[in-house]
Amino acid sequence: MNWKTLDFEQLTARELYLILRARSAVFVVEQSHVHLDPDGRDETGIHVFAAEDMSRSMPVLAYARIHEGDAEDPEVVVDKILTSPLRRGDGTAHALIERVLAVTAERWPGRGVRLSAPVSLRGFYEAFGFRKTEGPFLEHGMPFIGLTRKSRPPREPQFVPSDNATTYELL
Repeated sequence: MNWKTLDFEQLTARELYLILRARSAVFVVEQSHVHLDPDGRDETGIHVFAAEDMSRSMPVLAYARIHEGDAEDPEVVVDKILTSPLRRGDGTAHALIERVLAVTAERWPGRGVRLSAPVSLRGFYEAFGFRKTEGPFLEHGMPFIGLTRKSRPPREPQFVPSDNATTYELL
C-alpha cells in the first residue's frame, strides 16, 4: 500500500480520477448518498490516500480530504473519509486517521480538528481523542454526529537538574 499526501495541484489526472471514482463508489453507490461529489472544495484541500496498483480500476483503498479552516472557524476540517470495502477491518482506516492527524499537526500545529461521521463510528473516532460536539443529525438520510479533537499544544521540555548543579546553574 502506497500512502500519499498531496495538494490539489500535485495530483495527477489519473490520481484525481481514481479518488473521485472511489468517493463515488462509497458515498453515492454503496451509501446511496445522491449528491454531486466534486463539490468545488477539492482545489483547496489536502488529499491523503492509500493506493495499490494504480493500473487497476479501483486502486484507492483509503482517502480523506483536509481543509485548513479560517479566522472565523479555525478548526481544521476533515471530510470525504472512506475506506474501500476490501480494506475494512484490517487497520487501514486506523492508519488513515493517524496520517490525517499527523498532517494536521504538522501543517497547523495547535489547531483542533473537526469532522462528521455516522453515529455508528463514534467509538472509532473517540479512540483518536475526538469527542461528540453536535448531533445526531440526518445527513443523506443517515444519523451523523459532529466530532472535534481539541488542539494539543507542543509539550514543554522539562528541566531536570543534575545532582551536581549549583544554584547559579538553576537560575
